[in-house]
Amino acid sequence: MNTPSSYVIGVDYGTDSVRSVIINTADGYEVASSVFYYPRWKDGLYCNASDNLFRQHPLDYVEGLEYTITDCLQKAGASVAANIKGISVDTTGSTPVAVDATGTPLALLPGFEHNHNAMFVLWKDHISVKEAAELNAHATKFPVNYLQFVGGIYSSEWFWAKLLHVLREDEAVRKAAHSWVEHCDWIPFLLTGGNDAKAIKRGVCSAGHKSLWAAEFGGLPPDEFFASWDALLTGFTSKLFTETYTSAQAAGTLSKEWATRLGLSTDVVIGVGAFDCHMGAVGGQIEPYYLSKVMGTSTCDMLVAPKAEVKDTLVKGICGQVDGSIIPGMIGMEAGQSAFGDTYAWFKNLLAWPLQFLTDAQQKQEISDKIIIELSRQAAALPLQEDDELAIDWLNGRRTPDANQLLTASLTGLNLGTTAPHIFKAWVEATCFGAKAIADRFVSEGIPVKGLIGLGGVAKKSPYIMQTMADVMNMPIRIHKSEQTCAAGAAMFAATAAGIYSKVEDAMNAMGQGFDAEYHPNKANVALYAKRYEQYKALGKFIEGK
Repeated sequence: MNTPSSYVIGVDYGTDSVRSVIINTADGYEVASSVFYYPRWKDGLYCNASDNLFRQHPLDYVEGLEYTITDCLQKAGASVAANIKGISVDTTGSTPVAVDATGTPLALLPGFEHNHNAMFVLWKDHISVKEAAELNAHATKFPVNYLQFVGGIYSSEWFWAKLLHVLREDEAVRKAAHSWVEHCDWIPFLLTGGNDAKAIKRGVCSAGHKSLWAAEFGGLPPDEFFASWDALLTGFTSKLFTETYTSAQAAGTLSKEWATRLGLSTDVVIGVGAFDCHMGAVGGQIEPYYLSKVMGTSTCDMLVAPKAEVKDTLVKGICGQVDGSIIPGMIGMEAGQSAFGDTYAWFKNLLAWPLQFLTDAQQKQEISDKIIIELSRQAAALPLQEDDELAIDWLNGRRTPDANQLLTASLTGLNLGTTAPHIFKAWVEATCFGAKAIADRFVSEGIPVKGLIGLGGVAKKSPYIMQTMADVMNMPIRIHKSEQTCAAGAAMFAATAAGIYSKVEDAMNAMGQGFDAEYHPNKANVALYAKRYEQYKALGKFIEGK
């Protein structure tokens, strides 16, 4: 008698859309997938790019969750649906929201439906740069360095800066907010039918990397730390959490309501959530000391190392290092760039600007879709010279090393012979130089980087960018076969939380899809890029005023 196959669902919340996949736990085969683009986000609601304000309505998330899972199940068939064992979720982050005592985001309550401060504050929202700067200065007044596990610099992209900005700006939200919850922690709470904000299971991933939680502190920094920063934060830690969980653990089981909505059993295990790139690193089969680069609109650079080998080493200027944030039992380290694919998209949109006035919608789309492809082809054919156009990639500030979201990008060395491919080439090189700065920081702080793993849309779609990356970094980069490493990683964690595998590494080995491309440094370019990289660093220091 054959044992029925078991399946899990991985849900990946990105910046523009949510994707769900159903995966066979035996071999990682993708049975079905579905994507949902957030309609309110697509319409540009609740955002103001000029002010760096980017908010997302919880209904976009809830509607997308139901649509993608039910669509996947319909495609997969009843026999698969009957054997779904677990669901795990990853999200962008830090993307928190104010909730009431029941754990309901305020934007889902009457009177707050259109209040952007009652919505999820997207990772790329940088409106709280003032609060982040204050926190960095405030932390120096204490004998304990509460920023030591987040690279020593707190970012405006993160939990506490965003919370204080919202509390300061909006009295109605301040009075109604009972707690402050990350997106990746709220979705599992929603699926398990939670109705008490105090009972939300917080993942160590979000807590450690963005909320300043650390076992070494006994949890969050004390109330005095926050209250002396701003009285509005007095007592707020009591509204948050003391315990954290790895994503290999279960948050609970599917509630009756959501089981009915999705057509699944209430026995389905819901895993503890995490950030997209942390689960994506597992989906991309991360290895110790290999920098796993999830390359999309931004990048997240993930590295794992055995705790016994890391010991007391602290890497300055990254997004943190947290025990178990990627793989339980290992130190997970996070870095990244605030704009990667966004850099290329911005330049494409800049070039395509006349199309909205000179062509119809269909022509505009057809031409727009070809711009990056043609730019890449022509940029790759340009000769590489030491005095080529040079750019700094801080179009959305700098995430790492040394977070500073107030920094801006730069482009220099232009002349009448400069063409669009020349400028595109400069932006590609700049994003790769930014990636090298991250790898160099790990190495200089005592954490070796043995190689690169490329994940995500840019890694899969752009040989030109990946070859430039290999040349600039002077090391090979393997490209993972999976098109959806974040969703696949979430599925691996679902399989572990459901007890199908005893540890994440076993799920990763059984369900991983391997690699389908590898780029090696072009020796003729390495030495010249080394000189160009020094120019990049010098220009960066000039922009910073150093």
